[in-house]
Amino acid sequence: MKDLKLVSIAGLMALLSTLFLAPILTSFTVHAADKAEKNTLATLRNHTEIMTQKKPNRMPKVINNDIKQVRNYPMQPPVIPHTIRSYEVNKNNNKCMSCHSRHRTEESQAPMVSVTHYMNRDGNFLAEISPRRYFCNQCHVAQLDAKPLVENTFIDMHSLMKQKTANTTEH
Repeated sequence: MKDLKLVSIAGLMALLSTLFLAPILTSFTVHAADKAEKNTLATLRNHTEIMTQKKPNRMPKVINNDIKQVRNYPMQPPVIPHTIRSYEVNKNNNKCMSCHSRHRTEESQAPMVSVTHYMNRDGNFLAEISPRRYFCNQCHVAQLDAKPLVENTFIDMHSLMKQKTANTTEH
């Protein structure tokens, strides 16, 4: 009796899988074939086959002019306007702080890190830079002389407000 129930359950499962799974699996293979033929999937590999090794692009140069860049949005971390190629930032050393700490800014003429970098997670001020803000490259990056990999349609808030006021004065 148990064998009969197991056989009938197995048969029912086989029937259901052919009725429901076969069309689904077939549709996956059809869509995959369509995409391969049309090659419509946009990637940073520019339609290079996965097994083909593409010649790498030249590494862009770091903009090394010490001119501050405009920020695109409020609270954006400033970009680093100089090369940081051999800077050591680890748990024992932070080369950035040799110029940007509050004790060295007069000598180096570099901007001091924000006071928020001296706050702990509870909002209390510390004598030294906070451990959660110690690794500068988590937020700050060197500015590169490179074309964007993808199109950017970002419009900053200042420009949006200008457009809005211009539209309201026209009406």
